[in-house]
Amino acid sequence: MRLILSLSALFLSVILLQLSSGGVGPLDALSGVALGFSTGEIGMLGSAHFVGFFIGCWGAPRLMGRVGHARAFAAFTSLGAIGLMGHMMVVNPYAWAGMRIASGLCVAGCYTVIEGWLMARIENADRGRVTGIYRVADMGASLVAQLLIGVLTPAHYISYNLLAMLCCAALLPLALSRATAPEMPEAPRLRPGLAWACSPLAVVAVIVSALSGATFRMIGPIYGQEVGLVPEQLAWFLALFILGGALTQYPTGWLADKYDRRWVLVGISSLTLVSCLSSALLSVGTVSTLVNAFIFGMITFPVYSVASAHAHDFARSDQRAELSAALLFFYAVGAIAAPYLASQLIVLFGPAAIFAMIALGHAVLLTFGLARMRVRPAPAPGTRTHYIYAPRTSFVIGRLLRGMRERR
Repeated sequence: MRLILSLSALFLSVILLQLSSGGVGPLDALSGVALGFSTGEIGMLGSAHFVGFFIGCWGAPRLMGRVGHARAFAAFTSLGAIGLMGHMMVVNPYAWAGMRIASGLCVAGCYTVIEGWLMARIENADRGRVTGIYRVADMGASLVAQLLIGVLTPAHYISYNLLAMLCCAALLPLALSRATAPEMPEAPRLRPGLAWACSPLAVVAVIVSALSGATFRMIGPIYGQEVGLVPEQLAWFLALFILGGALTQYPTGWLADKYDRRWVLVGISSLTLVSCLSSALLSVGTVSTLVNAFIFGMITFPVYSVASAHAHDFARSDQRAELSAALLFFYAVGAIAAPYLASQLIVLFGPAAIFAMIALGHAVLLTFGLARMRVRPAPAPGTRTHYIYAPRTSFVIGRLLRGMRERR
């Protein structure tokens, strides 16, 4: 308990940061609609966020090595707050894209600092308990952040200032903490080829995971408005997606530990095809749209973690941190492309086109998964790693989770 209390400042910073960053995506989508931005321009904002996220993941460990944890955290939160407050000062989609890059930098940089701090403070015996609390805090705040959309007025300076205040407030727990900042460990090298060498299927799966998650969270508000949801209902539409994903982490993990993980990915993709068809054809009312969002989250949210576990089955212990960074790199690539591509498809074919795009991605994953089963056998049960929920937060997350993936 003493350890948890000593880390409470970090957990509080995570909650405040997630409340701020988790709300800006859907708020930008609704604000863009209110201000007359084109659907393609709104999609560009979502892609810009992940451009900043990737740059932040790559650059944050190096900045931390130069100026330390606390100064780096202050720099990144300042970038995030500036990006949020600038929205209603310069109402232009391309300027907003630059501000979203700053927001993405803030998210990646702050999570890198927090996870690096956690990694240095916890021992292997406490790793599972502490990271469990960390994930609950992060996902719980993400869920609440979606509900904020129901009370934030689109295209209003007060809405963006409120999110900026939450971003600034994330500074306070760390700034007032008496804990000594740890030494910065060596940043993992970014070796995308390592992920492909360990598991081509995992690489395809994390890209498809980005196709699903980034599209839904960044372009979902446009889809919701097109099918008749009001802002309060849009808030639940996005929150139910996250809630569904949170509730299926344990049962999916049980399946992924018990059976061939390739079959789990194939099964998930098969169910996603059904869910996408249902969302495209049956979302004709509020209840059906919300139910479909919940089911869609249940099915698609665990894909990244299953893919990560499968890739780690073929990695050595000394490769785990770099493998986690490589998988996150491919996720970021998919997340950069997905929102803009989805927005263009909506312009051409209507709102249901985003589910057609996601369905196509999962059809590729299903086919590739079946093909990979013919290439090599599944790892023996005694050599497989533990399934754990793998957050997509920073390149150092692999080091934080090190020791929890020990082979059975």
